[in-house]
Amino acid sequence: MPYTAKTIEYLKRTSPAQSEFYQATQEVLLSLRPLLDKEKKYQRYNIIERLVEPERQIMFKITWMDDEGMVQVNKGYRIEFNSALGPYKGGLRFHHSVNAGIIKFLGFEQIFKNALTGLQLGGGKGGSNFDPKGKSEGEIMRFCQAFMSELYRHIGPTTDVPAGDIGVGGREIGYMFGQYKKLTGRYEGILTGKGLNWGGSLARTEATGYGTVYFAQNMLEAAGNSLEGKTCVVSGAGNVAIYTIEKLYELGAIPISASDSRGTIYDKEGINLNTLKELKENKKVSLVHYLDEHPHAIYTPVELYDTKMNPVWAISCDVAFPCATQNELNENAAKELIKNGCICVSEGANMPSTADAVDLFIGTKNFLYGPGKAANAGGVATSQLEMSQNASMQSWDFETVDNKLKNIMKGIYISCSETAKEYNSTNNFVLGANIAGFKKVADAMIDQGSV
Repeated sequence: MPYTAKTIEYLKRTSPAQSEFYQATQEVLLSLRPLLDKEKKYQRYNIIERLVEPERQIMFKITWMDDEGMVQVNKGYRIEFNSALGPYKGGLRFHHSVNAGIIKFLGFEQIFKNALTGLQLGGGKGGSNFDPKGKSEGEIMRFCQAFMSELYRHIGPTTDVPAGDIGVGGREIGYMFGQYKKLTGRYEGILTGKGLNWGGSLARTEATGYGTVYFAQNMLEAAGNSLEGKTCVVSGAGNVAIYTIEKLYELGAIPISASDSRGTIYDKEGINLNTLKELKENKKVSLVHYLDEHPHAIYTPVELYDTKMNPVWAISCDVAFPCATQNELNENAAKELIKNGCICVSEGANMPSTADAVDLFIGTKNFLYGPGKAANAGGVATSQLEMSQNASMQSWDFETVDNKLKNIMKGIYISCSETAKEYNSTNNFVLGANIAGFKKVADAMIDQGSV
């Protein structure tokens, strides 16, 4: 396909060593082929070449002092990718793996994810290679303040509104918000994921996990099935995984796994949600301690993993929820899931399945696959609901936000499903999500001229 090959070649030449970004771009471009063949205007207005280049790439140095009095240096990033639909919106990730390619892939995905919500949001992403794990409270506060001391000049309630991501929760958002307020003298909604007593929204913490379950529910119900009684495997042990597990229990499913950077827990009786929250939200310790309360469970440390895949994907299940990180589910894992009876995958993380795994899911008859840009859009959707509450100086109750989230996820499913059918690819939600999101953004770009 000429324009795909040409674009990827161009990106490799101008943005070297950004493999995740190439992967995300190629997936979108391959899905767009039937649209671009049908609608010549997108080529005439050079939309592809304009879309793969961020509107702005901000890189900066962060210097901060650790508890020993040593000055530390980290890299900071903010990629403001596309503002055709509204202010840039996307999370901040603090993790040792962060680099320009990771942030660009996340920002590119965010464009389409945000478009699918139906809300007026552009796409962006940011973060740093700083890792909060093992750092003291004082070190995290000083780093967040140093990070915001540079970022503050690039964001605003109608220009760019970051949120949290891996390594950035309510604590980090609070420290950054406080520094923004100190630097600008303004109290405004420039971050989402804030504390409930100073502008945050109920259900924001739960939103990404809840949303990915709602998307799976929609896929299954359209196929004449449901989550009731289904055995589910979940990877990850952060907010997304925890609240995926919580919503699965609410809908009558049985989640039986979780994982973190040190290992995987398998509890055939069902993951004990209270124990999981205590370990990860309060004590912030390894999942190995799950065995202290539930010795019948099986824990596999990473040193004993099969090099081909995370053992989560070898557990027999009906539905799988990858909620950890990018490319965690490869072709071998996909084969294992299908062999063991899995009928549905709904992604809570960003691009957690490799391209080969995605091809296998799409190519398996009657298999249901919800890509991250659709299935995990609940987080950014609820961030926009937080922005709405801030702008109107209101605070909605949990049920109101959760119902809005549920309706948004249903709307995303319908958009993906109907678009896939329009292009003779029923249940190909990758194609449906990419084309539906692209059309909304591209049409807005055309309307707004060559800017």
